[in-house]
Amino acid sequence: MPQISEKGQQMPASPIRKLVPFAEVAKQKGRIVYHLNIGNPDLPTPPVAIDAIKNFRMKTISYGHSAGDESFRRKMAAYYHKVGIEVDYSDILVTSGGSEALLFGMLSCVNPGEEVILPEPFYANYLGFSLSAGITIVPLRSTIETGFALPPIEEFEKLITPKTKAIIICNPNNPTGYLYTEQELEALSYLVKKYDLFLFSDEVYREFCYDGRKHFSGMNLKGIEQNVVMIDSLSKRFSACGIRVGTIVSRNKEVISAALKLGQQRLCPPVLGQIAGEAALDLDNEYYEGVKAEYVKRRDFLVAALNKIPGVVCPKPSGAFYVIARLPIDDAEKFAKWLLSDFEYQNQTVMVAPANGFYSSDDKGTDEVRLAYVLNVDDLEKAMKCLSEALKVYPGRKNL
Repeated sequence: MPQISEKGQQMPASPIRKLVPFAEVAKQKGRIVYHLNIGNPDLPTPPVAIDAIKNFRMKTISYGHSAGDESFRRKMAAYYHKVGIEVDYSDILVTSGGSEALLFGMLSCVNPGEEVILPEPFYANYLGFSLSAGITIVPLRSTIETGFALPPIEEFEKLITPKTKAIIICNPNNPTGYLYTEQELEALSYLVKKYDLFLFSDEVYREFCYDGRKHFSGMNLKGIEQNVVMIDSLSKRFSACGIRVGTIVSRNKEVISAALKLGQQRLCPPVLGQIAGEAALDLDNEYYEGVKAEYVKRRDFLVAALNKIPGVVCPKPSGAFYVIARLPIDDAEKFAKWLLSDFEYQNQTVMVAPANGFYSSDDKGTDEVRLAYVLNVDDLEKAMKCLSEALKVYPGRKNL
């Protein structure tokens, strides 16, 4: 039998999805599984987006433009204007979700063998995309003790070599929920300018900033306008993960031109997804504020519930809808499997994402899990009761 490729063997399994078979078996046993492992919101997709698809009247769903339909790109440019980011529609290329935007960005800006620096823990798919592109990730660890704040800029500079090509920042952060300040981004821009690097600014969770905090876009950093590549997505903003519509945005025309050539290889981004997204972009600020208020309520409940459990440590994030919690356990992956295969409380259990999958190596974050507060508070309450009861009887529990 022929052997699969080295890249196929090396590609990491998603820490978010690789335990799905265990969850499926648990459900076959009749157990209720509370999915806190994945950022798939239970909030309804805006009816205006659903209606736009229902009202699609064309007889044929044809290929769209490889850069994305012009009407959608113009609508995105108007949205960016409303949030204080001034770009032309020609600075925007539509992608099949934020994931493709990041992959296109890496392939367009970074050569195989070159390096990108980013704080860890980081969005797990960064690792897979970098492997696909032949790029080396150079991690700089942030810690739960600081709430996962940006490490000192001096530590970033120590990692810069002749092979360094870019820095990646996710703001607000997935998986930690940390919201980087304008001052932290300004510090990064100093390095970007000094060493002429690209800055990938992943802003998928821009609308989810709490406690009166404001989002500051990497696109608004002065003096590095040609260096910044913004990654965006409509998935979380409109609780519409399945429409697979994202954007790569840059004032650097060479980046957009290169990304367009990659886009031509996959022909076009989802046509119906753009139709839904274009309709949703007409929603006013009342929609965003309502969604934000719901996530604040969920966050406040979840963080308080976690920190009431003996031995659990969970910082309170200011953005996105994730937390990283440290648990009194021997191994997060073993614990996550055990929750699904061996544990139940009143015929219920909870699914979490082991945090080691959000680090550059499996030996980091082994007592941490990522939880997504994408379920309503009633379900979160039941999930936290399951987690609390599980930690009382887990065989690999650490003594406090």
